[in-house]
Amino acid sequence: MGPKVVSAQDAALLIRSGETLATSGFVGIGVPEQLLVGLEQRFLDSGEPRDLSLLFAAGQGDGKSRGLNRLAHDGLVRRAIGGHWGLIPKLGQLALANRIEAYNLPQGVISQLYREIAAGRPGLITKVGLGSFVDPAEGGGKINDITTQDLVREMEIDGTRFLFYAALPIDVVFLRATTADETGNLSMEREALVLDNLAMATAARNSGGLVIAQVERLAARGSLPAKAVTVPGALVDAVVVAEAEHHCQTFATGYSPAFSGEVRVPPAQRTRLPLDARKVIARRCAMELPPNGIVNLGIGMPEGVAAVAREEGVLDAITLTAEPGILGGEPAAGLDFGAAVNTEAVIPQSAQFDLYDGGGLDLACLGMAEANAAGDVNVSRFGSRLAGAGGFINISQNARKVIFAGTFTAGGLSMEVAEGRLIVAEEGRAAKFVSEIEQVTFKAAQAWQSGRAALYVTERAVFRLTERGLELSEIAPGIDLERDVLARMGFEPRLGSIKTMDQRLFQKEDMGLEEILYDLRMEDRIALDPATRRLFLNFDGMRVRARSDIQRIKEEVERQLAPLDQRVDVIVSYNRFDLASGLERAYAEMVQTLEEKHYRHISRYSTSAFLRLKLNRTLTRQQTPHLFETREAAQSFLAERT
Repeated sequence: MGPKVVSAQDAALLIRSGETLATSGFVGIGVPEQLLVGLEQRFLDSGEPRDLSLLFAAGQGDGKSRGLNRLAHDGLVRRAIGGHWGLIPKLGQLALANRIEAYNLPQGVISQLYREIAAGRPGLITKVGLGSFVDPAEGGGKINDITTQDLVREMEIDGTRFLFYAALPIDVVFLRATTADETGNLSMEREALVLDNLAMATAARNSGGLVIAQVERLAARGSLPAKAVTVPGALVDAVVVAEAEHHCQTFATGYSPAFSGEVRVPPAQRTRLPLDARKVIARRCAMELPPNGIVNLGIGMPEGVAAVAREEGVLDAITLTAEPGILGGEPAAGLDFGAAVNTEAVIPQSAQFDLYDGGGLDLACLGMAEANAAGDVNVSRFGSRLAGAGGFINISQNARKVIFAGTFTAGGLSMEVAEGRLIVAEEGRAAKFVSEIEQVTFKAAQAWQSGRAALYVTERAVFRLTERGLELSEIAPGIDLERDVLARMGFEPRLGSIKTMDQRLFQKEDMGLEEILYDLRMEDRIALDPATRRLFLNFDGMRVRARSDIQRIKEEVERQLAPLDQRVDVIVSYNRFDLASGLERAYAEMVQTLEEKHYRHISRYSTSAFLRLKLNRTLTRQQTPHLFETREAAQSFLAERT
């Protein structure tokens, strides 16, 4: 099949001691397992190569022996730079024992750094990592004492603080694809993700390095459609045809046509979550889902949110994503995490982080290992366990709203849900809300200063981030505040107006999530400040589906304005607003009536250019809409007229 096709053993011979090896993969997806097997075996047989520098964006392993765990031999790796370490405990043990130099950098940073290396740029400039353990002021991502070289440094641009992550040349890249033709062109038709394969191959090529690809089959030259080729053969130096056992689609699934997009799966074929603490947490998080919004779900506890959304029939109302590049559909869980069924798109991992870093996430739901009184969160390192940050820093730092989800305690916790109440059968041995966290993966003060909201959701209590730290806002029915919450915390949170968690979270039948998400809740959405004669209409995420919804808006506005004998100024938020087709005229007439009777000046805003266009067309039938992109612009408009 041509000179590029070699055995795994011969491919391993191409790697020399002291070189930098970059490997592709995410959890158990797209891992070039056959190449790792070959490299490990060569080292065990000959003691070569030695002192490799290992670079990986996402953790590639099964938590036991596969993936990068195969490289955890004294002498094989000298230095490892990775985004997530949780599934590669054997390599992590070497790092914690000071037997290798080790760094934990944000997954998205490493993913994007491949492009910087490919383009010959000196490194990546970003705000990601500021305030966390990756910040040079907090350790610069170094994992142990023998790691001394600074890979991250601070820089200032026009008075704003950034972090600079230095590029480094790549000598060898291990990739994985489905098919290779005789010239080395690679296609990924049976893979669940495309990851960073092209950027990594280009980075190695432009560093003067080698690109070695693992595939499951070969094809004749010219038989692959040009648009199906994800890595051109001109960039590929060697191809290894893998044994079937070392080319599973994920570490949990041999092959699923649903993960590769070959088929779509009916909802009825997927199982429901049992009613337990995990489902209670997932349901409470799901109540925050923004209709028509883009959402990230992290690994672990947040995975249940996708299942709840599917059970409740609202998957089509939101776009669920995961950091390796899936958009839409239902993300998978466990060692399948990173894949999804019924996806709308699969894009490169670096492009996904471009979306995240730029503020494209309306909501992120992430795990939580430890939290302190300030609201800082640690998910990356605790005790003898090195989990790593993964994409957590990119996501939590830049999402407009973030939910940290997890059980209230850990280690032996047993909960029961009975008759709409939560019962603690056996308390966990380890507290999660502690006076001091071991490492700062999320800096709460920085999030607050940038105007980002945060919730902390457990099965028995919900906290929210305030300017002065965590405030307890909800507790579950059946839970004693003092015994089950406050006595189990390492600090005393602020006590706000504490509500009982929604009873629907604890019922066996569906909770009616669609109605919760689209409920107009007029008493919460309409607020009048009589002193300034200013009316705020928060229609963020609201869906108007019937004429009765329009009537409810009109009635609530008039009810609140009835005591006033003067006109008011109005600001309306239309972010993610959805007006059903056929109701445009009725809605515009309602708005005109209110303007004529009650309003002095009115301004509106929406971050969606499409929605601004639609509302302009709807509202200009009777009045000038005065639609702006931001709340600040809308407020400025009113200020100029009052």
